[in-house]
Amino acid sequence: MPSIDQTPAWQALKQKAQEVGKRHLCDMFREDAGRFATFSHEAAGLKLDLSKQRWDQQTLEDLLALADEAGVPDAIRRLLAGERVNVSEDRPALHTALRLPQDASLVVEGEDLVPAVHATLDKMATMVERFHSGQWRGATGKPIRDVVNLGVGGSDLGPLMVTHALADYRPADTHPVEVHFASTMDGSQLVDYLMRFDPETTLFVLSSKSFTTIDTLSNANTARDWLLSRLVEARQEGVDRELVLRQHFIGVSASPDKMAEWGIACDHQLEFWEWVGGRYSLWGGIGLPIALVIGMDGFRDFLAGAHAMDVHFQKAPLEDNLPVLLALAGIWNNNFLDIRAHSILPYDGRLEYFAAYLEQLEMESNGKSVTNDGDIVDYSTCPVLWGQLGPNAQHAFYQLLHQGTQAVECDFIAPLARYDDVEDPATREHLMGQHRLTLANCFAQSRVLMLGDDAIADDGPRPEHKRYRGNQPSTTLLLERLTPQTLGALIALYEHKVFVQATIWGINPFDQWGVELGKKIANETRDIIEGRQGLEAMDDSTRGLIEATWQAARD
Repeated sequence: MPSIDQTPAWQALKQKAQEVGKRHLCDMFREDAGRFATFSHEAAGLKLDLSKQRWDQQTLEDLLALADEAGVPDAIRRLLAGERVNVSEDRPALHTALRLPQDASLVVEGEDLVPAVHATLDKMATMVERFHSGQWRGATGKPIRDVVNLGVGGSDLGPLMVTHALADYRPADTHPVEVHFASTMDGSQLVDYLMRFDPETTLFVLSSKSFTTIDTLSNANTARDWLLSRLVEARQEGVDRELVLRQHFIGVSASPDKMAEWGIACDHQLEFWEWVGGRYSLWGGIGLPIALVIGMDGFRDFLAGAHAMDVHFQKAPLEDNLPVLLALAGIWNNNFLDIRAHSILPYDGRLEYFAAYLEQLEMESNGKSVTNDGDIVDYSTCPVLWGQLGPNAQHAFYQLLHQGTQAVECDFIAPLARYDDVEDPATREHLMGQHRLTLANCFAQSRVLMLGDDAIADDGPRPEHKRYRGNQPSTTLLLERLTPQTLGALIALYEHKVFVQATIWGINPFDQWGVELGKKIANETRDIIEGRQGLEAMDDSTRGLIEATWQAARD
């Protein structure tokens, strides 16, 4: 099969870019008053506006032809059917199975996956009920009040993002349980909790697919020592080591043997499977912190929203398929308009961690330079992705967006409705006014990025330093409101977008060998620092840095 950049569709798009790339978005809107209707689509509670992309209908048709040439329809089928799309590790990528309804069936290599998935969800539900009823008690008999999730990467970013986004959906009249997150291997986050929390009412969730992640296990060992020193060595009556480990730790991993070896009771383990990548894992046991915050009913609503997007992704034609269209906009910008930066800009404080979550999802998935056939790519793959809350970013890096020398693609994300359920009329109107102001800023910023000076009323000549070139492409994603269902759909939208782009680029979005190499070399370097042997094998810079570490220890 020829490289994708040698196909007729790719070549047609290169030619198209020579023409369309020279045009300004303000001219496109002048020539087509119906662009919004043409380039906006809806599904699963989301509205996707692609009218501010620098393309026309023919460009989109050429991009759809590229998707066909790359085999996107069949790739979607293979992903959702459980075929081995993770080619380098020779296994399926079945995060979508984690959100299948209980009455569904998905037989993969002779096994129906749905019963095991829902058995884990039922076990989660039992755990959550014990916490919310005040019946999960620590070793001294007091109800657990603080739960600290120890994880890193996908075991941290996803649950952290969702629990923050959906904090409004805490179930009423339940025993108060606060969820916290510690991921840094230097212990700085964890030590803050250990200084403030009561060991009698604190529980730790160890989240690690392999249960070998050094960041997580370092924090877990520190937490274990802290609990044992305060509850066992303090000679609490009737409290022993085994009871502390049983009542104060839950494990979530694909390695039950390693969890048991560490000391986690079998009935306090949640399993996930090798066919779920870490950054795609929040839909199962890794989502326990989410369920603790929003309740199990809320968590199931979250899964249902993602499943609704899965169904849309599977059934909608490419020309009306939200993940496909969002992916094609990125392909057009990245590969044909040479826009290699992408900013995620939510206009809702609850989505504070969404950009950080997408940074991992996209760059760890598609930050690849070798195709599935083992060839080095000679075209751009994943752009550099970053972002921040839009209202804050306006006072930080929007200057670069509006007048800098870098072209940047932007995704603006906002809920249409907020605060309309606040009971007090005066407070409700004030807060809804703030939300209208937020939406006004969201829409205005994308408009100025698009139109530049044309967005400003004619007030006479302006010096160059006050001019705006515009023509920056952007996408706007509107949620009916931010709920467990719509957030689930939003996350699934980006997951599938990543998969479509990987399919077109011919790369594997489900491995992360660069990350694994970094872990391996870090462990070797730690052994040299601690064992003080093997320095001669290091390069001159690393030798100097390690020697500085030894010198600091002597001083």
